[in-house]
Amino acid sequence: MEAVLTHLRSAIERGEYAIGDKLPSEAELCRRLEVSRPVLREALRALQVMGLTVSRTGKGTFVVANTVEDPTFGDYAASDLLEVRRHVEIPVAGYAAVRRTPENLDHLAHLLDRMERETDTTAWVAMDTIFHIAVAEASQNPVFRRVIEEIRDALARQSAFLNELGGRREQSNREHRAIVEALIDGSEHDAVEAMSHHLE
Repeated sequence: MEAVLTHLRSAIERGEYAIGDKLPSEAELCRRLEVSRPVLREALRALQVMGLTVSRTGKGTFVVANTVEDPTFGDYAASDLLEVRRHVEIPVAGYAAVRRTPENLDHLAHLLDRMERETDTTAWVAMDTIFHIAVAEASQNPVFRRVIEEIRDALARQSAFLNELGGRREQSNREHRAIVEALIDGSEHDAVEAMSHHLE
């Protein structure tokens, strides 16, 4: 889905599809991009969430903007939030792999199980934020926990936004499991890699 979304977004930003233009039909886009209809629909929904298009029933999908505004989550812009998360949460995962206690691992495993069973998006988003705080706790450095708690509202908004793109929750669950498995193994390298992949 990401490759299709990137292609369509780039085409809109380049002006290949101008504001007011109607995108080709789903059948035509599937043929051109060589993708299935469910994958295409997910990408089209993501374009709407980003504010680039609107869908009009029976008429098609129309371009309404050619740039994506950097979304804000609470007091923070998405780009600022991601920059801080990469510089804080990636090394935190490494420290957590080396310093975690059995209690930390039990807490994370319990959270992970609940998140994988959860069907309510609001509840899942809340647990997603708690999960990242729990990883920071496992680093045994209280400053890291305070940093994550400071941006927890923004994290929740970002998580909810990404879930609107469709299919992100299942992917996040898999990425969270990879992080926890690295912590269980005590592998600093694998924990850093898993968190880096999660924050891409």
